[in-house]
Amino acid sequence: MPKANPQRSCLACREVKDKGSLLRFVLAPDRTVVPDLQQKLPGRGVYTCMKGSCLRLAAQKKQFSRGFKGEVLGAEAESLTRQVTEKLEERIASYLCLANKGGKIVSGSDQVMDKLKKGGAGLLFIATDISVDIGEKFRGVARLKGVPCVALFSKERLGGLLGKELRSVLAVSDSGFVGSISLETEKYRNFFEEERK
Repeated sequence: MPKANPQRSCLACREVKDKGSLLRFVLAPDRTVVPDLQQKLPGRGVYTCMKGSCLRLAAQKKQFSRGFKGEVLGAEAESLTRQVTEKLEERIASYLCLANKGGKIVSGSDQVMDKLKKGGAGLLFIATDISVDIGEKFRGVARLKGVPCVALFSKERLGGLLGKELRSVLAVSDSGFVGSISLETEKYRNFFEEERK
């Protein structure tokens, strides 16, 4: 009989879900609350849904102190939200770097447009500071070709991840990397769902 996935409840909304779909937090030795996105850090963990709203509610209601049975440090909503955002972005960035090393990234407007039109692009990244018209042109072609779009990172950061100058767009070739990157970007979107409706 297959082993059931371990279940945990969210500190804020109390909903019970698979542990793997939740955000885990642990205590550092000085009792500072630390996000544990990969769920590998040692120690007792407490959980919230993968939503900014649940994280903020848990912080406002002092649920981290309750969950860890005592006073804790660094459990302010703003600080924890910033840390989770940075860690989520770092995970996506590291996958993009790996895909680039594996020769699975195409960058530069002309090359990306060519890749989209000819097929073979699995995922399109558009810089957050790209001009609206150019962004819409790429989104339109991506929609026609059924390629998901992600608007994340500035031109400078996208270029930096590839060891290049500014990059407005990049395409991840249809490969094993697409699934991993898509999973991480989905977590990112879920975390910010309320702000982006």
